[in-house]
Amino acid sequence: MSLLPESAQLPQGLLLSYYGDDFTGSTDAMEVMSAAGLPTVLFLRTPDAAMLARFPEARCIGIAGSSRGRSPQWMEEHLPQAFTALAALGAPVMQYKVCSTFDSSPETGSIGRAIDIGTRHLRGDWSPMVVGAPRLKRYQLFGNLFAAVDGQGYRLDRHPTMSRHPVTPMDEADLRRHLRRQTARRLELVDMLQLRDGAGQAQARLEALRGGDAPVVLIDVLDDETQRQAGRLVWEGRGAGVFSASSSGLQYALTAYWRERGWIAAQPSLPKAGPVPVIAAVSGSCSPVTAGQIAWAREHGFACQRMDLPAVLRPERRTAELARLVAAADAAIASGRSPLVFSAEGPDDPAVTGFDDIATQAGLARGEAARQVGMALAETLRAILDGDSGQSLQRIAIAGGDSSGEVASALDITALSVCAGLAPGAPLCRAWSDNRRRDGLELVLKGGQVGARSFFGDVLEGAVN
Repeated sequence: MSLLPESAQLPQGLLLSYYGDDFTGSTDAMEVMSAAGLPTVLFLRTPDAAMLARFPEARCIGIAGSSRGRSPQWMEEHLPQAFTALAALGAPVMQYKVCSTFDSSPETGSIGRAIDIGTRHLRGDWSPMVVGAPRLKRYQLFGNLFAAVDGQGYRLDRHPTMSRHPVTPMDEADLRRHLRRQTARRLELVDMLQLRDGAGQAQARLEALRGGDAPVVLIDVLDDETQRQAGRLVWEGRGAGVFSASSSGLQYALTAYWRERGWIAAQPSLPKAGPVPVIAAVSGSCSPVTAGQIAWAREHGFACQRMDLPAVLRPERRTAELARLVAAADAAIASGRSPLVFSAEGPDDPAVTGFDDIATQAGLARGEAARQVGMALAETLRAILDGDSGQSLQRIAIAGGDSSGEVASALDITALSVCAGLAPGAPLCRAWSDNRRRDGLELVLKGGQVGARSFFGDVLEGAVN
């Protein structure tokens, strides 16, 4: 099958639909499309017809999920419903949105299992995979994934955080080798030399790879040129519909190609947000990046409170600990300070290195204990918002991929849309809700590796960094 002839413009209606494997990544994908001038809405649960009807102008629709921390069995039980709903929307590209650090293992967050499920819903003759995203400092070269931290690049299996991830440590940077542990599907590659040799070479390579077994075809992205070429391959090769397990690199690639064709605005842009008097923030991230951001917040007047993990994991102590955190947050807001409740401060925090022992002492498996911590952060933030001091809150921040899912899903929010830019991968969002106190609330969901050291201050001031 040849690639589609290039058309004169984008088709009407939906261009892309996606399921995000965590909440922070879901807003990251939404940011890219919104900045390109393509109205995007992210639902926090599978939308029904009435929910969809509220957003008739949407060109991209997403569903925020939590599969990054789930088992393959959980995926088999829950992903088909979401994929069926997305496929019914008729977008030419349907995506399983993964983290740009490819967090996954055969037991937890299996991207391979998600691909096996997703390709049942769109039966194309290939499944493109775009992971590199230069704006996020993620690069794929000859199938190997790299990420930069503080100006220094690392192969993922030598990355200071991802190689030590507490649940899904990366011990293999070659994504084909990594993915081969998760799926028996054929795995192929269009590499950066083929992309740079021109459209004809890359197209010829793709044509040789496509087949009835719908192979996963990874596409290198190293820079702007290879990003545009990746977008061209996906868009012009979409056929009657294509399923793609990709990071927001897919959105960056598609919009780069559409921009080159003159189909969307020449420069991506988002409105700027102004400052607010105070924010409330919670963090379940174990990342050293977030640890530095918590330290900055403490140094700059935020009222930082550590959550006592042994207390919140024991039913007889949980209520008192949450009440303590909420009371401290209320007092901070009353005095004009922004509260920040956190469960850990970096990968070397005893709360992280000793978490297995903490969970065991509470009689919980590690995964259940982690979810209990996320739920405790959610209860804390919800109580702050529902209290008297919460009436003055216009903006909140949630840090940590898994934590963001637990917290945001507990706040009576139906959907999110982007209202302003902040840090790459972490836009400021507007909440849509039937709950009067939630509707219009501004919030940002931040992954562990995202944002400058001043991130929480940037959220407070509405500053783009």
